[in-house]
Amino acid sequence: MTTTTLITVAPTGAESRKSDVPALPVTLEELVATGKECQAVGASVIHVHLRDDAAEPTLDLGLLKDAVGALRAETDLIVQLSSGGAVTDPEEDRLRVLDAEPDMASCTMGTVNFGDDVFLNRWAFIVELHTRMRDRGIVPEYEIFDLGQLTALRRLLDKHGLPFGGHVHLDLVMNVPGGMPGTTEALVACVQAMRDLPEGTTFSATGIGRGTLPVMLASLSAGGHLRVGLEDTVTYAKGVPVESNAQLVARAAAFARLAQRPPMTPAEARTLLGIRGE
Repeated sequence: MTTTTLITVAPTGAESRKSDVPALPVTLEELVATGKECQAVGASVIHVHLRDDAAEPTLDLGLLKDAVGALRAETDLIVQLSSGGAVTDPEEDRLRVLDAEPDMASCTMGTVNFGDDVFLNRWAFIVELHTRMRDRGIVPEYEIFDLGQLTALRRLLDKHGLPFGGHVHLDLVMNVPGGMPGTTEALVACVQAMRDLPEGTTFSATGIGRGTLPVMLASLSAGGHLRVGLEDTVTYAKGVPVESNAQLVARAAAFARLAQRPPMTPAEARTLLGIRGE
């Protein structure tokens, strides 16, 4: 059982609109300010989706490079770019995310129904993403939307080797319509399946929407880590809008302290994840 907790903030995502969620950070200035606020209350990783001047989701390489540079200059956070983008983004654009040279990037381990859409992740694309990250010294976070994707992860590692840094870290994304439910039972099933993964594998868990609190508590009790943010939930309680990403990180940090597993510093998280030095 780990004695500290890795807290990732996912501040923006690709689904919500600024007009519906005024607290959503969509400009570079808002993203950097959010990063600083969230680091101050316990975050050590920031999972980044970007928006363009019209606040629409984008994988523009210039904007990605600007975001990586600004977050590194203004915070100590580990910068993790989403290679998922929006569900409509083509594979070549998703692979080009790595050209922005983040510390980490996401690698989703299979295709999943995503509400009314399909989040497509072909096996060949997953392999290409995994190997490119290793070649470039970028640490992956393997995103798991359903139990079978843990078996796919084992297959990937068996056939194509460990990621850069040698440490395997994954995120259980729970309660997406079309994926696994955001329940304690589902999380326990995933933890049991992780026994087939390399020794020392660590996991975070993300509860979408109303799954936020049960997933957070279940993950802490099982020795896991946490991801929170406006990408994943826009309400703090039923009928109560989230005021800021820092509000969600502060709650996660408070739960972690109650579990006697206080938040990791960014430096501690770099050591855990095998992030290369600057």
